[in-house]
Parts: sequence; structure tokens; C-alpha cells
Amino acid sequence: MDVIRSRTQPNVFARRLFAPLPDRYDRLAEILSMGQNRRWRTAMVEHITGPSLNGSGSTPLVLDVACGPARVSRALAETTRAHIVGLDLTETMLRQGLEAVRAAALQDRITLLLGRGEQLPFPDASFDALTFTYLLRYVTDPAATVAELARVVKPGGPIASLEFAVPTAPWWHAAWWVYTRAILPVAGLITGGRAWFDVGRFLGPSISTHYRDYDVDWTVDAWRAAGIDEVATRRMSLGGGLVMWGKRRA
Repeated sequence: MDVIRSRTQPNVFARRLFAPLPDRYDRLAEILSMGQNRRWRTAMVEHITGPSLNGSGSTPLVLDVACGPARVSRALAETTRAHIVGLDLTETMLRQGLEAVRAAALQDRITLLLGRGEQLPFPDASFDALTFTYLLRYVTDPAATVAELARVVKPGGPIASLEFAVPTAPWWHAAWWVYTRAILPVAGLITGGRAWFDVGRFLGPSISTHYRDYDVDWTVDAWRAAGIDEVATRRMSLGGGLVMWGKRRA
């Protein structure tokens, strides 16, 4: 039922699911992903931090969609000279992100806004680059969302994303299924309480359902249809994570 609501009422569902989580989000995310979340995030950021964001001239502008507590936003600020705009649907996540940004003394480099990835409050071609993280499972129309994200990126600008994925190797798929259905909810309950138990119980079925409806090949085609060229993918951690990247069509 939660998986259905995450598609039919994605904004309401996402707010309810993530609102209780911010206090220990970064630490628990690393624990529950067995330390892989940081590796995946770093791999995504590497596809954004090219010469266009570190050369001379005016300060580049990067949009980080579904920024949560601003971990990707902070990584982008630490590895480029760009100004980062982080956007998320959940107010409590943004408040936690603002505290983290201030603690890192990056408040002059990062601006955090409340908003929806499906309906961005920016003109066309506003940003030099864009990232989005764990977003497409929480929208009703992934193809339209990708098109909306691409709309605000300047021609030639890099776009990169990070999503969970379903391993394809039979033996690893079986281990992943057991981990996401049995171990992850219990680990969430022990380390983070009921809110993280709910996330752990939801995550596995949500990922499986998403890729049954929208597999990786479909997603690549959606990026290309949205006006993104040079689309490439990298499966990480035996297929448990998926990094995608490309460039806005000139």
C-alpha cells in the first residue's frame, strides 16, 4: 500500500515518510547502506565537478534537487567554486541541512529552498549543472520530471543522478532481496527507531516496483527524450546503486 501511495500521492507520502528522519539522517543512511551511500554520492558528484564549474569567470550556479539535509550540496560546494541551490520537499530535512551548512561555514555558498522537482520555480536554462538524488521513485511521472529537470539546465551543462537499483546477478539479487526485506527494517528499528523501520520496510518493495515499471534502459531513453545527450550509467556495489550522467543538449 505504501508503494502505491508513493506514486499516487507522492508529495504527501514523501513528507510523511521523511519528516521524522533528519536528526541522524546522514549517519543512519551510511549505516543502513553498509557505507555505500558515500561512495555512490562521491561518484555522482565527480561527474559534475568539471572545468566548467572550476574555471575563471562568473560564479557557476548548480541546482541540487531532492537535497535532503544538503549532503550533496555541501560536497558540491567543497569541490567546486559554484554557488549551490538545494531544493527539497520536506521542511524538516531543509532545517537539518541549514544547520549542517552553517556548521561547515558554507552559508555564503549554499542556498536551500522548499520546492518540488516536478515543478521547479526557475526559468529555462538557469543553471550550469544539476544533480538529483533518490527522486524518481517519489513522482507520478518520472519522464515528465526528468524533462522538467533538464529544462532549467543551460545547453552543454552536466546533469547527474543517484538512485538505488536492483542487482541483476541472480545470487546477488537474492541476497539483496533478503537484506532489503528482512535485515534493513530491523536494522532501521534498532539504530533509528520506528521512523527508520518504516523507511526500511518501504525501501525494498519500492525499488523493485520502480524498476519493474521503469527499468534502466527506459530511464536512459527518458533522459535522451528530455534533451540530455551523452547519457551513461554506472552500476555500483554489485548493482545496488545506480549513477547516471549526461549533458544538456546544445
